[in-house]
Amino acid sequence: EGQITDIPARELDLSGYLLLPGIIDLHGDGFERHLAPRPSAPFDPAKALASAAAELAVNGITTAWLAQSWSWEGAHRSGAAAQALMKAVAQARARLLPDMRVQLRLETHVIDEHPQVLEAVACNGVDFVVFNNHLPEAQEMANRRPDRLAQWAAQTRRTVDDMMQIVRAAEAQSDRVPAALAAIAAQFAALGVSMGSHDDDSAATRAFFRSIGAPIAEFPTTSEAALAAHVAGEPVLMGAPNVVRGGSQTGNIAAEELIAEGLVDVLMSDYYYPALAQSAFALADRGRQSLPQAWEMISTAPARIMGLADRGHLNNGARADITVVNARTHQVELTLCHGRIAHVAGELACRLWG
Repeated sequence: EGQITDIPARELDLSGYLLLPGIIDLHGDGFERHLAPRPSAPFDPAKALASAAAELAVNGITTAWLAQSWSWEGAHRSGAAAQALMKAVAQARARLLPDMRVQLRLETHVIDEHPQVLEAVACNGVDFVVFNNHLPEAQEMANRRPDRLAQWAAQTRRTVDDMMQIVRAAEAQSDRVPAALAAIAAQFAALGVSMGSHDDDSAATRAFFRSIGAPIAEFPTTSEAALAAHVAGEPVLMGAPNVVRGGSQTGNIAAEELIAEGLVDVLMSDYYYPALAQSAFALADRGRQSLPQAWEMISTAPARIMGLADRGHLNNGARADITVVNARTHQVELTLCHGRIAHVAGELACRLWG
């Protein structure tokens, strides 16, 4: 049930189509638009997740980690918001066709909340945590872009003074952070949680997270950090929109440059789910990689990194997560999740039902 098999079944003419392993997204926050299309307009989490699941399926994504912050930043990145999403996903997973999970983005300077973090991770079956530190970004905004800081503060319903007071309080804990992160990482490891870090800017930063058992390098912002991870045999994860658009929207290193140097293992949707399939075809069209090589970065490699041996390939006995793409238009026209139709459209819908 729900597996790829060589037992004869109904035939479907797929001439003109590409039969590919389902896309696996290790980091995407596009779901936020379903939870709260506007900051002041949240919707029922269960219905929002169902809507997000439909968007994932339309884009050929069969397994997805929803990237949710637990941060001093507050609002949709608060601990309360993280706990609510973890609970909602845990309750809804069995009803949703794409395999939806939570990637917890844990801010480095919320160490007094670690007991609540551990309880939420354990109770809701969270299996992926990345550490990130937005304090330098806040300080840079304060020094160089006060307009952006004011906008950021307004999004969390705070004044700039309130925001900077929170930033200073978080920074005051810096001496305690390394030991606290090492301790919670050990507890995550005991729970079988995969770990990584977000926005590493140097080899030294990557070395620290390596030392606490967080080997996955997500969105390194410099070639130095990406190379350090690669040399150590650690997976490097970059954003698919970066590839499709030809560069980073924040001005960081271009993912395609790192791909050309052989430093990228996985591409992720980041903020735009359609970019995953688009990035694979873009790399093939530009001659950077063959389509099988590019598709591996959005299916086989993420499955391997997360220890999901049952997906990311089309071998007999694998979970029947399959993405079917129109070879001419590159549009996803059929998505199967665990052998069930999650999305069908276009000419393929006519062939299937006609």
